[in-house]
Amino acid sequence: MRKFLSLLLAVMVTASLFSFAAIAETADSALLTEAGLEIGPDGAYRFTETRKITVEIFDRGLDNGKTTAYDNKWTQWIKESVLAKHNIEVEFQPVDRWSEDTQINNLLAAGDAPDVCVTYSYPAIQQYANMGGVVDLAEYVDKYAAVLPNLWGWLGDYNVNYDRDPSTGTLWALEAKLAVNTRIGTFARKDWLEKLGLEEPTSLEEFEAMLRAFKDNAELLLGEEADKLVPFSTSQDVGWRADHLAAAFIPDSMTDKDQYVYGFDDRHIMYPGYKEAIRKLNEWYNEGLIWQDFALYGDGDTTEDNMIKAGYVGSLIHSWDQPYRDGDNGWTGNLHKLVGPEADWVSVTAFKNDAGVYRKFLSQPIDRKVFLPGTNEEPLASLLYIDFISSADTIMFLQLGEEGKTHRVLENGAYQNISGQEGSDPEWIQNSLNNIDYTITINGLNLPIESIAAGYAGVDPALVVKAYEASLKDGRVAKKVATGEIVSEAGMANPLKEKRDIMLDNAIIAKPEDFDAVWDAAWADYLASGAQDIINERLAAWEAIYGDAVTQP
Repeated sequence: MRKFLSLLLAVMVTASLFSFAAIAETADSALLTEAGLEIGPDGAYRFTETRKITVEIFDRGLDNGKTTAYDNKWTQWIKESVLAKHNIEVEFQPVDRWSEDTQINNLLAAGDAPDVCVTYSYPAIQQYANMGGVVDLAEYVDKYAAVLPNLWGWLGDYNVNYDRDPSTGTLWALEAKLAVNTRIGTFARKDWLEKLGLEEPTSLEEFEAMLRAFKDNAELLLGEEADKLVPFSTSQDVGWRADHLAAAFIPDSMTDKDQYVYGFDDRHIMYPGYKEAIRKLNEWYNEGLIWQDFALYGDGDTTEDNMIKAGYVGSLIHSWDQPYRDGDNGWTGNLHKLVGPEADWVSVTAFKNDAGVYRKFLSQPIDRKVFLPGTNEEPLASLLYIDFISSADTIMFLQLGEEGKTHRVLENGAYQNISGQEGSDPEWIQNSLNNIDYTITINGLNLPIESIAAGYAGVDPALVVKAYEASLKDGRVAKKVATGEIVSEAGMANPLKEKRDIMLDNAIIAKPEDFDAVWDAAWADYLASGAQDIINERLAAWEAIYGDAVTQP
């Protein structure tokens, strides 16, 4: 199985490489000499003198058997492999996963950022690039293309050049590949539906009826703990956690032009109709159908997670596979221990838009942004590290590990992730699903869904397949508009994110009669704080390319 998966990834990389024939040629000796490189006995490019780099790594804490993010079996393997293959010494620098956007900004401002940085926020990169604080990768990825076959082969022209400015030619970041473009899912307690004799909801009205049934039958569902029942849970990040519901309120006729002009925020709050989705959540909140304390707890807090694991929550919207993660320590694992094997989370498809489709707004096949800060004195060594991380063998090992330690092979040939489970090797526990924190140029297993589904220990694979298919149903993928830099976006990701979250939270918990006033005041402030400038500049950029057209060719 490992050989097959390795071959599968290798074939994919090779297929990409065929579109870059020039890259596949061996680097000439003059280029190698200039770069201080030689060809090692394994055919890899290695430095003649040892180089040293630091690499950002997300830190998710030590709960549930996790190991130290920057010093464990995986990091040791990476360090030893990169040193042996490329003669590069690697040191990992931890950044808190749940405040990475703030922390990476602080590190960049202080000049202390690691040589290889990872973030979800391109505007933050652009802000420091404008101040000379980010390395322009264009020259390096072009000049040393032959030295970086895995980087080019895995990411391809689309992801490598996604952020290349069409006017200036600058390239501030490489876009990781989103291998599974599923985003989020809507879930309900399967055992609660069965106990109450309810069918899975297929409309907003049926979903509401389900929430009321959960509330009205709290004693039947939770007995003496009935007062703890939460029909629908969300978090401070309402934009992420209510996206499926919100999509149902956005007109299906929204044009490509509007999707781009109002598409700065990845929570889609600028899209037409969004306010009415929040009004619906306000109704639910005031009816007692939503967790009343959702706005009190920020990223990284475990209060909601513990509530879900304790079996108090009936439904929610979250990352598409969130209920099935972490084996015995996850939501499903804990429910099975506390309630029984019948206590499962099932994906439901319940929110239709005005065209009668279950619209999902999906992202382009890009994920985290990998970049080098201006303080980086080893850009080529850093790119060789990224090249190593992007190789088929590296991806396979980091995602799968060794049989018996982090996964087992099933009779049908699929593998099952057992990281952190009984019988696995605790020293090789994956701190993040499939080691996403180390495989910085890929998010998600690039395998058939049947194999992906088998990787959730203790979970019926059919539930995972169902969630996967539901998260893609009626999906609409945003199109890339190659406008170059939108100046007004630089540095605005965090300030507008904070205003967005506060605005959504306050609007939901407002009294119904105050909803419009609360929303309208916060929305006006949001626009005045930079959002309107972004809208205006995006509109001008669109019209400069497409004129009066509202649809992209």
